Amino acid sequence: MAELPARVLFGAAYYHEYHPGYAPEVPSDEQLKTDLDLMAEARFTVIRVGESVWSTWEPENGRFDLDWLQPVLDGAHERGISVVLGTPTYAVPPWLARLYPEITGEDATGRRLGWGARQEVDITHPAFRFHAERVIRKIVARYAGHPAVIGFQVDNEPGLHLLHNRGVFQRFVDHLRVTYGDVETLNREWGLVYWSHRLSTWADLWTPDGNTQPQYDLAWREFQARQVTEFITWQAGIVREYAGPEHFVTTCISYTRQGVEDDEMTDALDIAAGNPYYDMQDGLLLPDPTPEDHEQLWKTTGVWSMYQTADWMFASRQAPFLVTETNANSIGMAWDNRPAFDGQWRQAAWAQVARGARMIEYWQWQTLRFGAETYWGGVLPHSGRPGRTYAEIARLGAEFETAGPLVAGLEPDADVTIVYSLPSKWLMQQHPALSKPDGSPDPASYHRILDPFYRGAFDAGRQVRMVHARQLHDPRGERPGPTPEEAVDRHPVLVVPALYVVDDATVDWLAAYAEAGGHLVLGPRTAYADHEARARHEQAPPRLVEASGLHYDEFSNLARPVPVRAVPGGPLPLPESATATRWADALTVVDADALVEYVHPHFGRWPAVTTRPHGAGRVTVVGTVPGRELARALAEWLAPRARSGWRDLPTSVTATTGTSPDGRRVHIVHNWSWEPASATAPVDLTDALDGGSVPAGTALDLGPWDVRVLVAGSHDHS
Repeated sequence: MAELPARVLFGAAYYHEYHPGYAPEVPSDEQLKTDLDLMAEARFTVIRVGESVWSTWEPENGRFDLDWLQPVLDGAHERGISVVLGTPTYAVPPWLARLYPEITGEDATGRRLGWGARQEVDITHPAFRFHAERVIRKIVARYAGHPAVIGFQVDNEPGLHLLHNRGVFQRFVDHLRVTYGDVETLNREWGLVYWSHRLSTWADLWTPDGNTQPQYDLAWREFQARQVTEFITWQAGIVREYAGPEHFVTTCISYTRQGVEDDEMTDALDIAAGNPYYDMQDGLLLPDPTPEDHEQLWKTTGVWSMYQTADWMFASRQAPFLVTETNANSIGMAWDNRPAFDGQWRQAAWAQVARGARMIEYWQWQTLRFGAETYWGGVLPHSGRPGRTYAEIARLGAEFETAGPLVAGLEPDADVTIVYSLPSKWLMQQHPALSKPDGSPDPASYHRILDPFYRGAFDAGRQVRMVHARQLHDPRGERPGPTPEEAVDRHPVLVVPALYVVDDATVDWLAAYAEAGGHLVLGPRTAYADHEARARHEQAPPRLVEASGLHYDEFSNLARPVPVRAVPGGPLPLPESATATRWADALTVVDADALVEYVHPHFGRWPAVTTRPHGAGRVTVVGTVPGRELARALAEWLAPRARSGWRDLPTSVTATTGTSPDGRRVHIVHNWSWEPASATAPVDLTDALDGGSVPAGTALDLGPWDVRVLVAGSHDHS
């Protein structure tokens, strides 16, 4: 892949084909010129085009209209605006559905998805693949050589549906046959003696609709993600036949899609790209008013969760990423209209850049006048006339131009690293470890356990790196990971909550990491089951009893928060309001120090948190889901000095730090509040946007909803 431009790419998705003229009296070419001129004035450097309109590219079977995009690319190039060209395979034209009704996706065996939305198709079906390949080749061959094109986006937010089509199921059976060899091996590995599920032949395997066998559910979800990965890899291969060395190939990921395994899918791409959407207005307020039990969905709520999404995008390839879509204005449906307060566009964009974003691209340029997303606001409102949103975004474009290469591709700092496991998440969606307040199963259980550790670190002013378990140790040997010794240098504190589905070798790697000098923090459910989601037949935490100095064989859900207190004389002070929530492991100490105990007549017999030296490192066990105060105190103890260097920040202020590609240290400081605030500079800093000096020890003043971009030492504006 060629090097990206040496500045943050900045722009929006642009669909001139949706808006050939905002008014009948305005010719299409005049409207295009007006749009592109406004983009240039806002310092746009990139637009994304073409990915949503297969029926425009190919109005009828075999009849292609490819020329309509030429004026858009030509006009963009004339103004120095680059283009990311998308393939339109996620939005199938009606004629294809009419000619091949069998390509319709099924969300349960024999139950077809209705047409009229998007991604209603079986992406594995040969008829779909034939037509998808044909249109991809036509589009990419036509425009790969255009000087405006810098990259390609294949498909769009893949993995929306789990496909139950007969052909998909038969592929699943074939996959199992290759993986396990024979039905007796599958019977043994999945425990199919239970409830008389033993297979006598592969034809006995039931479809997934009514399945309750955890091992089946896990295999099915992993297989579904593999189909999406194969589909995106297939498309990327076609595009690369035409793309030059100056182009990148990516896809835009909606990270909560059920068919996405982002770390594997991005192996076939040049750079990760994602679509972070977030609640604006009070959704970005600090102190954070969001309740602890608020479920984060495709659109996040709370500054900490927006940061977590950015860190997840970085985690896909452990490298800087692109933001292919994010809030331009109100994001949601007709009943959810909350455009940003002044300053919040700057805040969100700079937060994403601080965590590694190399592109900020808004969805979309012009608010739609029709369709399902009529109230999904763009840079321009329905009228097409620039307003407050345009002015705010134009200000941001000027800032990115001024900052130049300083912030393009930052390596974000991390005080702690949190290990992420999609297989564990998938398993807990079907077989949750936690319940909702009404006692029903909570399919968000995985994040209910993991998120408090992230949020606690954020509340403590500690920065987080997320890493997929496979990136540390790949049991399949397909991706060489770091040795435990190498990981200690990069991840001195490794927090591992809810890593329920995990192979023996990875658990042993975690123990070796601690022995080599790392601080391993085990959370609830970690290592309890093996790679087939079978509960391990040994004391818990399995394979880590000796390293942790404790064991447990009993655990309980907690119906309500339980107060906790620090063990007298221990190193982990707690506020009186600290609590344990949702879960309690009955930790029996053998050779470890208790740090936190429950204040409860029953659970008080066991510690809530313990720690023990192991080799050159340490193993800490958190046997509960920590409440906010406990989680924050844990993070402060795990990383006593924040790497950012900023101390005693007001509750509305965050300091995010990283290293520029040229080695300079960048500090991005936010005030997420209506109230002005100030913070004391830890070192000599220079404002990267206005050149002003901020000597060490002086107050950095921040207005309401403000952000300052600073660099250690002097900054050359050239």
